[in-house]
Amino acid sequence: MAQQTRWVTETASGHAQRTADRFRQMAAAGHDLAGEARTLDALIAPGSTVLDAGCGSGRVGAALAERGHTVLGVDADPTLIEAARQDFPDIEWVVGDLTELDLRAHGQPRLFDAAILAGNVMLYLAPDTEAEVLRQVAAHVRPDGPVVVGFGTGRGYDLADFDAHAADAGLILEHRFATWDLRPWREDADFAVTVLRRPA
Repeated sequence: MAQQTRWVTETASGHAQRTADRFRQMAAAGHDLAGEARTLDALIAPGSTVLDAGCGSGRVGAALAERGHTVLGVDADPTLIEAARQDFPDIEWVVGDLTELDLRAHGQPRLFDAAILAGNVMLYLAPDTEAEVLRQVAAHVRPDGPVVVGFGTGRGYDLADFDAHAADAGLILEHRFATWDLRPWREDADFAVTVLRRPA
């Protein structure tokens, strides 16, 4: 890994395990943890292949798999990947740096039908790697496939910069919403869900 992510440099020791445990507790309590998956599911055909980039402990990828999609999840944090493997053993989870993403090395020669970056992935990347991560993710998605990205606004990564980085990666901005349940976008929204598409 060329550069440490903000996930490493800006969180306390044990943060990854606490995050995995928190989502396990929320799932056990019956909280709805599948909003991101429902959004992407509405955009893709049944039985699609999905790259869950920055998958964390696997909740989004697992929800997509429950809907019949074939998922591969990638995250740089081995603690989160181990939690995903424990909780969702039927899904492929890979430890990997999104700035150097090359899934051919993991026996994945085909392009995915779609990709998702949920859970504030963009905010936890290493500084100045956002455009490269979007470029690498886009390179793993088939032409005309969607790349859906959600993150909190006003937290140090401007939407204008994100839009420029997405354009640099060759992705076209198709839709933007204020929440994962598709509330209309507004300029004062504290969250942005952006549907990008790799050109056909």
